[in-house]
Amino acid sequence: MSALAFVFYTSNLKEGFFVKFYKIFPPLLMCYLIPSLLSTFNVISPEHSQLYTMAKNYLLPASLILMTISVDMKGIVNLGSKSIIMFLSGTVGIIIGGPIAILIVSAISPETFNGVGFQEVWRGLATLAGSWIGGGANQAAMLEIYQYDQSLYSGMVAVDIIVANVWMAILLMGIGKTKAIDKWLKADVTAIEQLKEKVAAFQNSVTKNPSLTELMIVLGVAFGIVGFSHFAASTLSSTISNMVDDPSTSVMSSKFFWLVLIATTVGVILSFTKARQLEGYGASKFGSVCIYILVATIGMKMDVTKTMDNPGLLAVGGVWMFIHVVIMIVTAKIIRAPFFFLAVGSKANVGGAASAPVIASAFHPSLAPVGVLLAVLGYALGTYGAMFCAYLMQIASQ
Repeated sequence: MSALAFVFYTSNLKEGFFVKFYKIFPPLLMCYLIPSLLSTFNVISPEHSQLYTMAKNYLLPASLILMTISVDMKGIVNLGSKSIIMFLSGTVGIIIGGPIAILIVSAISPETFNGVGFQEVWRGLATLAGSWIGGGANQAAMLEIYQYDQSLYSGMVAVDIIVANVWMAILLMGIGKTKAIDKWLKADVTAIEQLKEKVAAFQNSVTKNPSLTELMIVLGVAFGIVGFSHFAASTLSSTISNMVDDPSTSVMSSKFFWLVLIATTVGVILSFTKARQLEGYGASKFGSVCIYILVATIGMKMDVTKTMDNPGLLAVGGVWMFIHVVIMIVTAKIIRAPFFFLAVGSKANVGGAASAPVIASAFHPSLAPVGVLLAVLGYALGTYGAMFCAYLMQIASQ
């Protein structure tokens, strides 16, 4: 919280060193990078504090509720089909990027792929495909399906965290140059700007200085629904787990999947009721606080000293991500999609519900639900897409 407060304070200064500094390094990037450096140098510990687990399971659903409670669903629908196209192009990039990365790296470093049986590298990379198309549940499903040697699995997790987080850092830097990127893409941002203006107008019309009682009501509604979402998610996931032969291979048996889906759905339903007036008491601002804490805890997981622990696998991950990015940029250029759709479509694949709303809300808090909806779509496609990718990677490895 001190790191976040420092970034917010210095980024709002009107003169001096930090004005120039934040033109190069956007504030949101520093909210992510400072905890990463503190973790790297053992000042703070993600394992000891368990803050990421807390933020993901409690603050993330709370932020989804608080940010969707005043959402303009009609405005989101009016954003059109480009968000779906960009998301699907990101999925295609992951599916074909895996086997291409194997072919390229194996030509340079064949020893990277020396494993046999359940130690074959493509089996481990299948778990990466599950994570990068859907999320943690899909990743766990791929681990069970392809039975990758779990003593080697930590290497794949490291590649996942490092490559995905480096790409996230690049996206955060890009957000500070959105107008220039949109101009280069020749993108039509009219619908996005209209939604932002409409939400801002609604916020101005209902905003007032909230009393302590009203602040308690906002947090009571948010965390009351979080509690209900946990209860309902546990019930649904355990029920479905009892119905399927192998629960670990089913995304529908994942509690986190249902947690995100239920919290978002209840928030959207409340946006059609008088609960929408909670925006006047600062609902989306509380949601933004939760999101920024989540950003900091994601940063805590990044240890910059471990980036070269397994250079071969890291090269595969880097080439793979590069292919994903190139396909997304080419698609955005062809259909003239705004950078917002590129960034959120990518993180809805590579990061899921824990990252997509973060990126979306960095553009504007009113856009967070777009990230959530695309991330849920990623969960649905993750297992199927990852299995197809694994099949292609098996062929590429032979």
